[in-house]
Amino acid sequence: MKLITTLALALGTFLATISEPIAPATVNKTESTVTWKAEKVTGKHWGYVPIADAQLDVANGKITGGSFEMDMTNLTVEDLTDPKSKGNLTNHLKSDDFFSVEKFNKSTFKIKEAKTSNGTDYSISGDLTIKGTTQPITFPAKVTVSGNSLTASGEITFDRTKYDIKYRSSNYFENLADKAIYDDVKLEVKLVATI
Repeated sequence: MKLITTLALALGTFLATISEPIAPATVNKTESTVTWKAEKVTGKHWGYVPIADAQLDVANGKITGGSFEMDMTNLTVEDLTDPKSKGNLTNHLKSDDFFSVEKFNKSTFKIKEAKTSNGTDYSISGDLTIKGTTQPITFPAKVTVSGNSLTASGEITFDRTKYDIKYRSSNYFENLADKAIYDDVKLEVKLVATI
């Protein structure tokens, strides 16, 4: 019995030294960014969506889970310089034609699986929720660790029509010609965390 107890204690000590418990890493919201990019027949636009909340679960220096929340009420348009045009597009994006921010002021992404073979190149799978609709998304990401700082970056591409954003989509409206807006929207995500 004593031998079994000794072996159990030794095994427990060994496992404690080779595996680190999963712990939420503190995400720096001011250094972290979400950049949105969308294209239409006649051009493209881009801007930022502030991060309202975020966390990354890290074990042995590798991401195992986490989530981030975007503040849709404060999304910006950065490619336009004329104040009137910029204001008009910003307000339109917040309207029911697009993100309905009065009803849905937050969008979220929750990691379900983070696969990596080398600790740097990841395949991230999870649920993206926009306008109250949740869809599964998988995208590639890069992770770098320097001291106690971890930076994760990746590009999420989603089909806006799957989230009931069909305004000027050629898949739903005919004869749009150069008024059409492409369905794919890109989110370039960078999360900087202290581990």
